[in-house]
Amino acid sequence: MELLLVILVGAFYSSGIYMMLRRSMVKLLLGLLLLGNGANILIFIMGGLTKGKAPIIDAEQKTFLSIYADPVPQALILTAIVISFALTAFAIVLLKRVYATTGSDDLDSLNIQDLDI
Repeated sequence: MELLLVILVGAFYSSGIYMMLRRSMVKLLLGLLLLGNGANILIFIMGGLTKGKAPIIDAEQKTFLSIYADPVPQALILTAIVISFALTAFAIVLLKRVYATTGSDDLDSLNIQDLDI
């Protein structure tokens, strides 16, 4: 299972970097999303894949007696997903505004000297 996730992380990183090197702003945003998802899966893998119980200690116990799932990587990933969603929403609105203003999503056509100020 871990090998499959490592291959998936590599595919997300490589396709994300490839998409970010394209000239379109939409492909740049999609590449950024792929890199973010690859980083989330990488954090998930680094936390360790264990099939265990929730990290809750009973009142009569003082330590964990069985294998438990570590909640810290899950909390980090959840936070990263929320931040990624906010960044994506802002970028989509920004891309729509740029396209409405210039009529193009090509990064090479966007030059500050071409705009009438």
